Amino acid sequence: MADVRYYLDEHIARAVAKGLRRRGVDVLTLSAAGMIGASDEDHFAFAQEEKRVIVTHDDDFLRLAAQSSEHAGVVYMPQRRGIGETVRGLTLIAEVLGPEGMRGHVEFL
Repeated sequence: MADVRYYLDEHIARAVAKGLRRRGVDVLTLSAAGMIGASDEDHFAFAQEEKRVIVTHDDDFLRLAAQSSEHAGVVYMPQRRGIGETVRGLTLIAEVLGPEGMRGHVEFL
């Protein structure tokens, strides 16, 4: 069974990526993907192509997800969430929902 693969938006703390990687979760940051400066639409298309769940604070991704169910998923979270809480929540989503449960789905953390 495949695991959830995350794509972290630019405003998600680098410590979240580190914490997820320590737990064996596949994470790609926007900067590591070479996508700095790309439009939200380009990020959405990239994540769809790479079968990665977008993790974001940006509500523009909610609009994009509402326009098509052809995506790997979106995790939307408020900006005031702590690093540990975010890592635990994303780990739980990966374990409970998995890639099939996230496909075409928006999860609020």
